[in-house]
Amino acid sequence: MSHACNRELLNRLKRAQGHLAKILSMIEDGRDGLETAQQLQAVVNALDKAKSLLVADHIEHHLEEVVGPLSVEAREQLSRLTELAKYL
Repeated sequence: MSHACNRELLNRLKRAQGHLAKILSMIEDGRDGLETAQQLQAVVNALDKAKSLLVADHIEHHLEEVVGPLSVEAREQLSRLTELAKYL
């Protein structure tokens, strides 16, 4: 699967883009530093989640290229790797 077809990944990146646009306007408007820092953290969190999703998607895609379609059991084991990817 192309990453461009992954709606969840695109949605997460668009969410981060929206937060970042908000931060820019907050800085331009001279808004409070605490509020701005909270929005910055939202961007970091959105990007971290997008990164984890991208890594998991990439692993699954290339794994299937090598070994073929994955069984239910293999997908369950792969989901554990997906959980691990969120700590990267």
